[in-house]
Amino acid sequence: MSVAKNSLIMASGTVLSRILGFIRAVMLAGVIGVTTNAADAFGVANQLPNNVYAIIVGGVLNAVLVPQIVRSKSHADGGKGYIDRLLTLAILVFGVVTILATIASPLLIHLYTHSWSNSQLALATAFAYWCLPQLFFYGLYSMLGEVLNARSAFGPYMWAPVVNNIVSIAGLGAYIWIFGVDPTGKQNISDWSDNQITLLAISATLGVAAQALILFVSWRRIGLHYKPNFKFRGFGLRPALKAATWTLAMVMVTQVGGLVQTAVASITVSHRTENEVGVASIAAMSIAWLIFMLPHSVATVSIATAYFTKISTHAHEGRLDLVKADLVTGLRLISVISVLSSAVLMVLAFPFSRIFVGEFDGMIALGLVVMAFVVGLVPFSFVFMMQKAFYALEDTKSPFWFTVGQTALYIVGALLMGAFLPLEWLVAGLALLMSFTVLVQARVAYVLLGRRIGSLKEFKITALNIRAYIAGIIAAAAGFGVLQLFGGIRVGSFAVATVVSSLTTCAIVGAAMAVVYLGVLMLLKVDEANSAIQTAKGILRR
Repeated sequence: MSVAKNSLIMASGTVLSRILGFIRAVMLAGVIGVTTNAADAFGVANQLPNNVYAIIVGGVLNAVLVPQIVRSKSHADGGKGYIDRLLTLAILVFGVVTILATIASPLLIHLYTHSWSNSQLALATAFAYWCLPQLFFYGLYSMLGEVLNARSAFGPYMWAPVVNNIVSIAGLGAYIWIFGVDPTGKQNISDWSDNQITLLAISATLGVAAQALILFVSWRRIGLHYKPNFKFRGFGLRPALKAATWTLAMVMVTQVGGLVQTAVASITVSHRTENEVGVASIAAMSIAWLIFMLPHSVATVSIATAYFTKISTHAHEGRLDLVKADLVTGLRLISVISVLSSAVLMVLAFPFSRIFVGEFDGMIALGLVVMAFVVGLVPFSFVFMMQKAFYALEDTKSPFWFTVGQTALYIVGALLMGAFLPLEWLVAGLALLMSFTVLVQARVAYVLLGRRIGSLKEFKITALNIRAYIAGIIAAAAGFGVLQLFGGIRVGSFAVATVVSSLTTCAIVGAAMAVVYLGVLMLLKVDEANSAIQTAKGILRR
C-alpha cells in the first residue's frame, strides 16, 4: 500500500474522530463552560493522565518501539515472542503506575495548580480520582497501536479514537439529560454532587478504555494473537531502553514546561470573579489547543506516521539518500497543508471559538488564544516530522537537546508573563510564547538534522515555504473580505450569532480560502498543489 493511501486512510479516520471530538468538546462546553472554575477543575484533572503517561512511558513508545518491532520481524517466529513479552511488560508497568498515580491524585492536583481555593482543589481532586485510570488505557492504546503501525496496519490506530468520542458523547448526553447544562458556571463549585462528578469523569475514562480495547480486534485481523509472556530476560529490550533514555529525559523536560504552563495559567482562576467569562484560563487553553491540533492531527500526524515506518526501514538499511528523499517529501506536503490551515484558523479564530462559547467576551478571549497558538503551527508540524526522522535514525539525543532549549526559553518567558502580564492577556501570551519557542526549536532541529544526514538545501524547502506563505497571505486577505460579508466580528453579526451561523461561516469562508490558496500555488508552480487537487478528485469520485 502506498504512503499516500496510508496517509489518506489515517487522515479519514482522524477527520471523523476530530469531528466527533469537536461535538464532544461543544457538549462539554455546554455542560461546564470554557472560562468557568468547574471547567478548569475538570480540565486539569482530565489532562493529568496524559501528563503522567508522557513522563513515564510516552517517550519509549513514541521513539523506539517501531524501529525495534520492525527489526523483530526478522526473528524466527516473525517477532511474535518479542511483541508478547513487550506487551506483557507494558501492561504490568501501566498497571502499577496507574495505581500509584491515582493514589497520589491530591498531590498531583496541587502540583499543577496555583493559589486555588479549597473548594476548587476538592472538585479537581474528585475529578482526578475518576480520570487517572485513563493512564492505563492510554498506555495500552499506544502500545497496541505502535505494533500495528510497525506492521503497516495504520488505519486502526487513527480510527480507534472514533469509538472514544462516541462513548464520551453518549456519557455527556446522559449528563445533560439528568443534570442539564451550565455554560456560565452559575452552579457553585462546592455544590457539585458525587453523581455529577462521577458521570462526567467516568464517561471520559470509559471512552479511553474503549479506544484501547478495540485495537485487540485489529490485532487479530492481521494475525496477531496476544499471549502473556513473563520471560523478560534476554529478549532484546535493553537496546530499546538504552535508546529511550534520552527520549524519556526529553519528555520529562517537556512536562516540566507543561507544568509551569498550567500553573501560570491557573493564576487566572484564583483571581477570576464569580461567573466571569471574559478571562481565559486552563480550559480555554485546552479548547484552543484542540482547534490548533485539528490540522496537525489530520495532516501532519498522518503523513509523518505513514513515512516513519518507511524512513525507519531505509535507515536500518543505511540508505540515507532515501531517508532524505522521504523526509523532504513529507515536509513539503506538511508545509503546503499547514500554511493553508494557519491562514484559515487565523481568519476564522473567532467564529470557531463561537462554536464553543456563547458569550461574546468569552469568545474573544478564546479566539485570541487560538490565534496565538496558530502562529506556531508550521514550525510545530516541522518539528514533529523531524523528530520522527531522528527516531528512525535511532538518534534520541539530538531531540533531547533541542527540546531542552525550547523548554528553557518557555519556562523563563512564562514566569515573566505570570509576574507582569495582565490577567486578561496571560493565557494568550503563553500561547504566543509557545509559538515563538517552537520556531526556535524548529530551526535548531533543522540544523542538527542536516549535520546527521547531510544538507537539505538542494530540496529548496525554504523556497517552497516562501511561495506557500505568499499564497496563504493572499488567501487570508480573500477570506477576511468574505468574512466581512457575513458581518465581521461584532456582537450580533451572522458570523458569530449562533453555533449554526458560525459553522456556516467557517465552511464558506474556509472553502473560498482553499480555492484561492490552491489557485495561487498553481500559478507559482508548486507541484504539491496539483497533487492535492488530484487527491481531492479521487476522494470525490470514490
